[in-house]
Amino acid sequence: MKVHTDLASFKEVKKAVLTTGTFDGVHRGHRVILDRLNEVARRTGGESVLFTFHPHPRMVLFPQDNDLKLLSTQKEKIGLLEAAGIDHLLVIPFSRTFSRMKALEYVRDVLVGALNVHAVVIGYDHRFGRNREGDIHLLRQLGEAYDFTVEEIPAEEIEHVKVSSTKIRHALSEGDVQLANSLLGYPYQLTGVVVKGDGRGHGLGFPTANIRLVDPLKLVPGDGVYAVRAVLRDGGHQGMMNIGTRPTVSGNDGEGTIEVNLFDFDRDVYGELVTVEVLHRLRAEQRFDDVEALKQQLARDRRQAMELLA
Repeated sequence: MKVHTDLASFKEVKKAVLTTGTFDGVHRGHRVILDRLNEVARRTGGESVLFTFHPHPRMVLFPQDNDLKLLSTQKEKIGLLEAAGIDHLLVIPFSRTFSRMKALEYVRDVLVGALNVHAVVIGYDHRFGRNREGDIHLLRQLGEAYDFTVEEIPAEEIEHVKVSSTKIRHALSEGDVQLANSLLGYPYQLTGVVVKGDGRGHGLGFPTANIRLVDPLKLVPGDGVYAVRAVLRDGGHQGMMNIGTRPTVSGNDGEGTIEVNLFDFDRDVYGELVTVEVLHRLRAEQRFDDVEALKQQLARDRRQAMELLA
């Protein structure tokens, strides 16, 4: 897959068959569209193109909205799209100027003038242009005028998978990672750098790697204890992860942390990049009467996690 970061670099693409959208998470619903995109490209002797934006349009249009959390980092999205078999990924900076472009201008100047599009593949409810004024009917009219075809994916094809990014975000926020993973079609991941903590996990007999996410906009699942698989430079390792404030050892004013205890592992990993696949939720985070009760629960968590991961 070739990645293009501006319109000027998008050249010598054979019969561009294009779809567009944010595709956050590249979930199963998205892959219905991507599969059709690749199918149309093969059928017409063209090349598949995903036209998307960075940063997320909501960050530009609503900069005061601090609630936006994303299912995939830019690097993760690129990897998922490549795995989906897309030939070209075009990522351009999203701006207010771009958002004000009228539907006709967008089609005439961008899709036709800059990208020389051969075919467009879109979902049944796709809107485009300023104030979302463009729809499938206008796109078909402009396709006839500018000599490109339009293929619509009907509602029943997309909705039969019953997937949306909003539904996945809600499931993750509730800690329901198994539902989220089934909707995504792959294990949800958190990627970060291992940083020094306060060493309390080691003192409990469950040393942890404290994770600082590489992208602060990445959505973190709801507080709780999870069975995970962590990928480091030397391969994958089973473990369990705590997300939350550690109320038993930190009190009520603890800051939120992401800590991973790797099973049968004894190596200094400070400064390393780690990707954690979140596979099962074991329980909610809770406050225990004393440290001994916490240690006993952690031992039970470990046994349960090992059984689930086995």
